[in-house]
Amino acid sequence: MAPGSERLFDSLGHFGRFQACVYFASVFQAMSCGIHYLASVFMAVTPNFICGIPGNVSSVLFYNSSEASLEDIWTTWTSTENYIVVQLEDGEIWELNQCSKAKREASLDLAYEYRGNKSVFSCSDGFLYDDTKWKSTVVTQWDLVCDREWLAKLIQPTFMLGVLIGAVIFGDIADRLGRQRVMWFTSAGQFVFGIAVAFTSDYYSFVVVRFLLAMVSPAGSTPLKESIQKPFTSLNTVPETPFWLLSEERYEDAQKVINTMARWNKVSTPCKVAELYSVQHDGPVSGGTGDNDAPSAKKHNILDLFCNWYIARRTITVWLVWFTGSLGYYVFSLSSVNLGGNEYLNLFLIGAVELPCYIIACIGMDKLGRRNTLIPFLILSALICVLIMFIPQDFNVLIILANMAGKFSIGVAFGLIYLYTAELYPTIVRSLAVGSGSMMCRVGSVVAPFCVYLRSVWIFMPLLLVGIMALLSGILTIMLPETLGKPLTNTLEEATEIGRNEKSCSEKTPPAQSGAALEKIEMHGPETVSTEK
Repeated sequence: MAPGSERLFDSLGHFGRFQACVYFASVFQAMSCGIHYLASVFMAVTPNFICGIPGNVSSVLFYNSSEASLEDIWTTWTSTENYIVVQLEDGEIWELNQCSKAKREASLDLAYEYRGNKSVFSCSDGFLYDDTKWKSTVVTQWDLVCDREWLAKLIQPTFMLGVLIGAVIFGDIADRLGRQRVMWFTSAGQFVFGIAVAFTSDYYSFVVVRFLLAMVSPAGSTPLKESIQKPFTSLNTVPETPFWLLSEERYEDAQKVINTMARWNKVSTPCKVAELYSVQHDGPVSGGTGDNDAPSAKKHNILDLFCNWYIARRTITVWLVWFTGSLGYYVFSLSSVNLGGNEYLNLFLIGAVELPCYIIACIGMDKLGRRNTLIPFLILSALICVLIMFIPQDFNVLIILANMAGKFSIGVAFGLIYLYTAELYPTIVRSLAVGSGSMMCRVGSVVAPFCVYLRSVWIFMPLLLVGIMALLSGILTIMLPETLGKPLTNTLEEATEIGRNEKSCSEKTPPAQSGAALEKIEMHGPETVSTEK
C-alpha cells in the first residue's frame, strides 16, 4: 500500500488544513489523558499523620514546644520518628506515634520524657492528618497508612497495568474494526469513567474504576513525544483512515474520506480510489519481482526478533531503551512532589521540558543520526542521576533544575526510539518490533512507581536505578547500526547485513526519501513521516 499512500499525500497535501484540525483535536484529547496518567502524583500524597486519640486535647507537647492543639504542632514536628505527647481534658496523657499510641499509667505532670509504665494500643480511633497543604487525598480519605500503606502504593501501578492491557485489547480491535469506532468508544469511556471515579465511595471501587479508565486511555492518548513527531497520526483516528478502508475493500467509504480531505485542503482534483488501488496492486512495493515478496506471506511471530545473534542483540538493546525511557520518564515525573518547594510548579517544570527535548530529538536525529543522538543523551541522563546525588538537600532550586535536566535528556532518548526501532527492522517484522518495544515501554511505566517507592529504603535509590539502566542502554546502543539515510530493509537477511557490515551499507546510494517515508506509512500509519527531512 505504500506507493498508494504516497500518491494520496502527493495529491491532497502532506499536512493541510484537514490534517491540522484533526491533529490538534487529537492533541486536545491527549491532554486529558495526561492528567489521568499523573493524577496520582497529587491524589495519593501521604501528609504527616499520627494516631487518633479517644478524647479532646487540652495540651500538646513536642520536646520543648508546647501548643494548645495538634494543628499548631505540625510545623514543629519535623521528624516523624519522634512521638508527640498530648494531654486530654480528662487528664489522661498519651504518647502518639504514626502507627501506635501509648497511654501513660501513672503520670500527673505533662512532660516529654517519661520512664514509667505505658499501655500500648493500635490506632483504633483512626488517624489525624496535617491538612495545612493537602486538604484531602485518597490516603486521608481511606486511611491508607501503616498496615494499609501498600494499598496506596498500588494505585499508580494498577493504573499503568490497565494502560498496558488496554493497549493490547483496543489495539487489536482497532485493526479489526477500524480506528474510528475504537476512538469514539474510548473517548466515551474516558468521559464516563473520568467522572465516575470522582464519586467512588471506597478504595476498591476507586481502583477498579481507575483501572477501567486506564484501559480506555492508551487508544486516545500517547506520550507527548508521539504527538510531536507524528502530525499525521490523526488520520488513524477520526474520520477513519482511507488506508484501513482500502485494506477492508470499502472503496466507496474511502473515496468519501478522500473527498472530504480534498475539500478541507482546497484541492480541486483529488485522487481516485481506482488510482490508489491500481498503484497498490501493481506498483513496486519492494522494488523487485513478485518472487521477492514471497517471504512476506509467511506468518511471523516474536521469535523472529531473535532469529540470529545480530538481530537478537539488536532486539534486547531496543527493548532496554524502550523500558529505560519509560522508567526514567515516570520516575522523574512521579518524584516531582518530593523535590521541595511548590509541588504543582515542580510538576509543571518537569513536564515543560518535554517540549524543547522533543524538538532537539527531531533535529538531532536528522542532523547527527539516530544512534549518535541516542547514545550521548542516554549517557548524559545517567551522569545527571549521579550528579543529583551529590547536591545538598537544602539546595531546592538546584535539585529541581537538575531533575529537569535529567527529564530532558531521558526525554530526548525516549522521543526518538519509536522511529529508530521502525528503521532497524525489516518490513516483515517491523510491526512486531515496534509493538513489542511499546510493550516494554508499558512494563517500564508499571515498574516506575515501585521504583519511586524505594525512596523509603534510600532517598537516591530511584535515581541510582534509572542511572544504571540509562548507562547500560547507552553502552549497548553503541553496537546498533546507524539508519539515517539508509534504505529500509525488507528481509531479515538485509537487516542482519546492516549490523555485520555497516560501512558497506553506508556507501550505498540511499533511495529517495519518499520511499523510506511511504514504507513507514505502510507499516505504522503516517505517524513517523514527520521526522524525516
